[in-house]
Amino acid sequence: MGKKTTIRWFKESEEHDYPAAACYLSLLYEEKKVKSTVAALKKAPMTSFKAKDIFRASLLSLLGVSNFHVRRNLRKIEEGDSLSPLLLVRSADGSKVIIADGYHRMCSVYVLDEDASIPCKIVGIGTAGRGSK
Repeated sequence: MGKKTTIRWFKESEEHDYPAAACYLSLLYEEKKVKSTVAALKKAPMTSFKAKDIFRASLLSLLGVSNFHVRRNLRKIEEGDSLSPLLLVRSADGSKVIIADGYHRMCSVYVLDEDASIPCKIVGIGTAGRGSK
């Protein structure tokens, strides 16, 4: 069996992740919901889920190592650099988890170890003041 790769994570999401999440969410929801959701993400506690569970709950296709951003994140992991935690949002009807920021990071981690625990923040859409769970 080969040596298991250690995946390092920042303790908090990077500040530029929140505007990126807002940009993506603005394609799906109106501005008021986006603003309250991003505000809730900033306040949400850090938690973690396995890569395979985030992948399944997101209903997205998995990007492979041929994707530039996945390759770049894999290089970061190999070099011992830290990755930013994911920002997740439960859809309004509860049918899926939206990866508001971190899709490429999740795919990179999944390629290495689908059972890896990924730190993240998660809230429901438009949940300002209602908590994260």
